[in-house]
This record gives sequence, structure tokens and C-alpha cells, in this order.
Amino acid sequence: MKNIILIGILLVFCRVPAMAQGKTHNFLIGYQNTGGTYTTHGKGRLLFDNNSVTVIGENRKMPFLITQANISDENGNLLMSSNGCWIADATGDTMMNGDSLNPNSFTNDYCNVVSFGLPLPHGNIILPYPNNPDKYILFHQTGNYNNNLISTEIYYSEIDLSLNGGLGAVTAKNQIIFSDNLVWGLAACKHANGRDWWIVALRDASTIIHKILLDSTGVTYMGTQNLGFPLPIAPNNAVQTLFSPDGTKFVYGSGQAGTNPLHDVRLFNFDRCSGNFTGLEYVAINDSSTGFGFAFSPDSKYLYHSSFQRIYQFNTNTANIAASKTIVAVNDGYYSPVPPYQSDFWLMYLAANGKIYISSGSSVVDLHYINYPDSAGMACDVHLHDLHLPCWTARANVYHPNYYLGCDTTSGCPCLITGINEISQHDFKFSVSPNPNNGNFKIMYLLPLNQKGIFEVYDVTGKKVLSYHLPQWSTLQNFDLSFLNNGIYQCIIKSNNYSVTKKLVIIK
Repeated sequence: MKNIILIGILLVFCRVPAMAQGKTHNFLIGYQNTGGTYTTHGKGRLLFDNNSVTVIGENRKMPFLITQANISDENGNLLMSSNGCWIADATGDTMMNGDSLNPNSFTNDYCNVVSFGLPLPHGNIILPYPNNPDKYILFHQTGNYNNNLISTEIYYSEIDLSLNGGLGAVTAKNQIIFSDNLVWGLAACKHANGRDWWIVALRDASTIIHKILLDSTGVTYMGTQNLGFPLPIAPNNAVQTLFSPDGTKFVYGSGQAGTNPLHDVRLFNFDRCSGNFTGLEYVAINDSSTGFGFAFSPDSKYLYHSSFQRIYQFNTNTANIAASKTIVAVNDGYYSPVPPYQSDFWLMYLAANGKIYISSGSSVVDLHYINYPDSAGMACDVHLHDLHLPCWTARANVYHPNYYLGCDTTSGCPCLITGINEISQHDFKFSVSPNPNNGNFKIMYLLPLNQKGIFEVYDVTGKKVLSYHLPQWSTLQNFDLSFLNNGIYQCIIKSNNYSVTKKLVIIK
């Protein structure tokens, strides 16, 4: 907890707490009902703001192993979550008609026998329904004992939050989009029009990727594409499938443990308008162990990949990506908290505070994290087993696509969210409220093309009294400027060579 305390002290002195939460505020952890010798709670959660994380223990009905989807409102309030077994509403209880997802014996064992939730990385995705603020779509899959554990269907279920007094209800459940022999893991990316979504899934032991489109008319299966890199003939050997935050790249790999571990990285360019992939790089990882984790840096430049024993960094903006491979961390053999619970490297998650969190293969009470993933080499600053948890967690992961990715009209797609061409102009939708105020206020805004921004405040003499960096995924911030004198101030947001100004009146 040391790093969290230091963050809190920093905010007190700066008097400008970063409070943007948004859709990706919550990461739920833990699978037990009670604490134990080394933990105080059976479950917990990580709450992410723009540059901080808060860890809390809690009593919660839903357990999580690996499979997790959740989504929050713009203020960070959790709306719903799913562990592949059922859907929980904002209270944490079963959403109306939210039980019995992914029906088969594999699901039954993980949901009703061991009761941990499903073990599929990225097995769930929750997406907002285009042009309908009350509706959401959960895309989901499960394993199958009759088919070497690999998935055989991709499902979707519809949720309407306007029902059941605002807690929501599932209006369509376990709808099969298509059937095939599929590896574990889905990935989603915002369409270039800024409104719709691409969802993809890999065929097992093949070169084929399936594509799904979610638009304002519903869910449509769009067929397949041959990627050209075959997956070896072994079930579930693909690892975390992932789009970069800017939506221009897609990565997956193959991993298989054993005497001769299999381990590689397959990186592609992605056209958000057409939904087509083009080859970028294939990298064989010569490691003594296999690995499953992937994460991009917030600026999409660096790709991180983990074996059980090492974390690798690649610069995806270089001509020879394979040659940029750098080992930035090595497993130090630490037991979390005692043998045999070793804190190795498993799955990765880019959080809303701009850091990458890494789970371990066994049950542990600590997470690793990469402190500055936009930095090259060892400057990325990997902290081994340094985020301390109030509960046990095993291979924890949550899937949050970039919900805030904007339009890109460069490839010919129109922008369907603002009605403007964001290449030549941008509507920040900037507001300050309340205004006037006593120095405590919030700003809401939309940054262009998933770019970072800067928020600045100037007094009447032109002196800058505040400068604050806005991460590309944020849309809301709260500020405490009560130390300023009464008066009129200018507030400016700058991003990607655009800017917008508002007046701020402080009256105490």
C-alpha cells in the first residue's frame, strides 16, 4: 500500500485531486468468500483515476478468476459486471434475467462446482449499444469439454438499463453469433466512425480471424480474414488478443508450456474503417518458458509481452520491431506471501491511470505494475509484486477496450458521433460546472482522436496558476482551486494543436 499513500500525500500538497473515473474505473478482484491468514477480505477492487489507484477490500457476491467484463458510468459508478457465469447489476446482485450464461458442462463446473468464474482471458466484453444510451451488449464465450476445451460459439446478450428501476435487465441472452473451433479470447476496437464497434475472435489451429460488427442496427457477423500466421495444432494456444489504444495495431501470440515451450508474437496493422488487418511483424520469443500477457503503452508506441519469467518491451514504431526487443523485468522468485504461491508473470492490463498491471499464475496477494509504460527500456520502471491486495487473486484480468477512441476520417469513413471532420477541427464539448463556484468545480470534455491534452488556468494578469495533463481516455476531472483569490480566470484545454477556452468565476 506504500505507493497509494504517497499518491494521497501528493494530492494533498498539490490541492488538485485527479478524479476522472469513466467507464474503466473498476477492476474487481478476488474469488473467496472470506479472508484468511494472509488476507483481510475474500474479495476486493482496484479503483483507477487518471494518475492514482485505490485498493479496497469488500464483501461481494460475484467472484472472479480470469474472465471479467465490467463497465462504469462517466463518474466511475459501476453499472454491471460479469464473470462469464452471470451478470451482476450495480448493487452486485444478479441482474434481472442475468443468470445462466454460456450454458454447458464446462461453465457449470467453474460456475457452480468451484464457483470461481470462468478461466478465459478476455472471455467477456461489455460494449455500449450505438445510439442508445440505455442499452449494452455483452459478448461472451466459454470452453467446451467435448472439443479439447476450446470454445465452439460466440454469444451475445443484450442489457437494457432503463428496466427494473434503472438496475437493468437482460432482454436477450446467449444469442449465438456463429459457431467454430475458437481459441479463448475476444478483442474489440471502436470503428473509425467513432460510434460502432469491431469485435474479433481467432479460429483454433488456423490462420483465420472472425469479425463481428456492432452498429445501431445490432450485431452482424462479417465473415473471416486469413491473417497468414498459422496457430500451431494445439488447443487454446493463442494468448491475450488486443488492440492498441489508438486502434491502429492488433496483437496476439501463441503460447504452449512443456519441454519445448512455444512462444511468439504476431503484430498487425488494423484499418478501423474497413476492419481489415495487414501484416506488420512476427517475432519468435526465445525463452525458457512460455507466456500469455500483452499490453500496449498508453501512447500505443510500446508493446509489452510477458513470459512466466520475463517481461519484454517492443518499439512498434521502428522499422525492425523484433530487433527492438528489450527485457525490462525478470521474475525474482518472490513468494506472495509464502511458498508455493510464486509471483510470476501472467496477464497484463493497461489501467486508466496509465500504468500496466500484471497478474501471476498462482494465487497471490500482490500484483506487479509498469510505472511509466510510455518510456523506453528500463525507464518504464517495472515494480515487482509492489501493489498489495486485501484478498487472494489468481491470474486476474479485466477487459476494457478503449471506449473513448474518437473518429478517424483519413481512410474514408464519416464521423458519426459529432457530424464534423475531426481532421480539420474539433468540438471539445468543454464545460465547467458549477460556474461561478468557490474554487471546487468539474470540467467535462472530449479530446480529439484519442490524444492527450493539457488543462490550464490563467488569472487576469495572464499568470498561469494551474497546468494539468489530461490522459487520452479521460472525459471528466474534478478540481479544488479554493486557494485562489476571488476573480475571473481563463480555463484552456489544448490538444493536438486545437484549443478551447472558458471563463471561470471564483466567488467565496
